[in-house]
Order: sequence, then C-alpha cells, then structure tokens
Amino acid sequence: MSEGFRHKTVLLDEAVDSLNIRPDGVYVDCTFGRGGHSRLILEKLGERGRLIALDRDLAGVEEARKITDPRFQIVHSSFSRLRDVLKELGVAHVDGVLLDLGISSPQIDEAARGFSFRFDGPLDMRMDTSHGQTAAEWLADVTEQQLGEVIKNYGEERYAKQIARAIVAARSGEPIVTTRQLSQIVAKAFKSREPHQDPATRTFQAIRIYLNQELEELSLVLPQCVEVLAPFGRLVVISFHSLEDRVVKRFMRDGAQPSVYPARLPLRAAQLPAPRLRLVGKAARPSEAEVSANPRSRSATMRVAERTEAAA
Repeated sequence: MSEGFRHKTVLLDEAVDSLNIRPDGVYVDCTFGRGGHSRLILEKLGERGRLIALDRDLAGVEEARKITDPRFQIVHSSFSRLRDVLKELGVAHVDGVLLDLGISSPQIDEAARGFSFRFDGPLDMRMDTSHGQTAAEWLADVTEQQLGEVIKNYGEERYAKQIARAIVAARSGEPIVTTRQLSQIVAKAFKSREPHQDPATRTFQAIRIYLNQELEELSLVLPQCVEVLAPFGRLVVISFHSLEDRVVKRFMRDGAQPSVYPARLPLRAAQLPAPRLRLVGKAARPSEAEVSANPRSRSATMRVAERTEAAA
C-alpha cells in the first residue's frame, strides 16, 4: 500500500442518513471494506442496536475485528449468502441493508492484490484470496473467444477482439503473470487512446468483475435484501459503474411497480398486490467537493428503496 494512504469512504454521510437509522434497529453492512460506513452506523445506534457486517475479503475481515463494540459482528462471507448468514445468526428481519459495491481503495493500492495496472504485482484480482482462480491462472487457459466476450461484456470495451487476440498471442511466448505484463499487452493492441484514461482500464475491470462474479453476486443478493427487510426498512446501494447501476436501477424500479395482471381479470385496484418497494428520492452522486477530495468517488451512484408493508 502506498505510504501515507488514507481510505476515504464514498458518500459516507449520505448513505448512512439514507438508512434512516433507528437507535434500537438491526442493520447489515454487506460490504465492510475498511469500515467507514459501519463505524458511522454504530455511532448512530443505541445500546440495544445491532450491526452485522459481511466481507469476503480477508483483509476487510481483519480490519473489522479491530472493532470491539459488542453491538457489532463481522462475518467472512460473500453477500450473496445474506439470507443464510442471518439465519445462522438467528436474525429474521433487519431494519436496513447497505451495499457499497466495487473494490476499496486499499485493494486497488495493494500491489500484491493485482487489481491495478498502476503498480506491478502478481496478477491475482480475487476478492477472496482464500480460494478460487487467479487472473493469471484464468488467462493461461481461457479461449480467445471467451476472453473477447468477457472484455466486451464486462468492460464495455470496443477493442475487445483485438485485445483478446493480443493476449492469446503473447501468452504463447511466456505466461502472463504480472499486472505490468497485461497492461503493456493491452496498450499495444489499442488503435487509439482516450484522454485521461489508461488503455488497460476496461480490460482490468472486465477480468475482475468476471472472476469475482460481481454482477451475479449482486443479482443474487438484491431479492434477499427485500426478503429480510422489515416493513419501512431501507435498502441503500452504491455502485461504481454502469453495469452495476443498471442492475440496481432495474431491480428497484420493478420492485416499486404494482404487479401486472391480465386486463380482463375481475379484480379491483384495491385488490391488486401492493409493490414491495418504494423508491426514496432520486439517484444521488458525490458532490463536487467530495470528487475533488477523492477522485475515485466520481463514478459513484447511490440508490435507495424502502420496504413497504406488502406481503412477501
């Protein structure tokens, strides 16, 4: 990690305020990270309040264990196991769930994690380093067609085919095992460059999202959030790229719409099932001051929904 580095939690006050904290409530921080949101939630909870945090990154879990507050509990788990985790803890319903998606600054700035092309390090990219395939291992065997599809679909990269072809050609000469190797291969495959963006940005994003199944995890956890929320409980989600935000926006929008039935079905409006969610405000983004202080926050989008009293 770079010297003097300090992690800045994105949309800290906005996200915690949106949870509408009840002093005696039970809350879940599905992405502890380095604990900025969790610590502020604890400040707002009373003696009878409770906060459960999840993180699949062992470094995040280690950081969370520094919190000795008896109202707080950390669980090493992906958030797609939210329902099971709460069941194991004997928790039926919670009053708020927070999802701060993407990767934390310490993960980016730790060269050994392999998330960033700015530092030369092993090509790992796993959120949970306790198991799973590293990026280097995946790149050694993936077909050119699948690689191109991953870079295109998860990185929204227009030069995906050229980059995939260049990577496959390069690995025939020597294994691609470091971030610098990969970034240099990608740079050579580019026909033109966008100002203020490294050519490897989208490729690194795509591989990371694919390896960690980030969109699949998100799609799995959102319905569980609604299931475990008590009436008037809040779901707050912060996303960092359009692929994530699209999933969140569609899920919340659909959850806030009445069920659709055939037009000729003999039901009165009052008899139709009410929506399970209510949208709270509009999508929020960091202020100019926050972006100036923390440039990595510029792509963040926060969406909030509230659980209604409608039956599950």
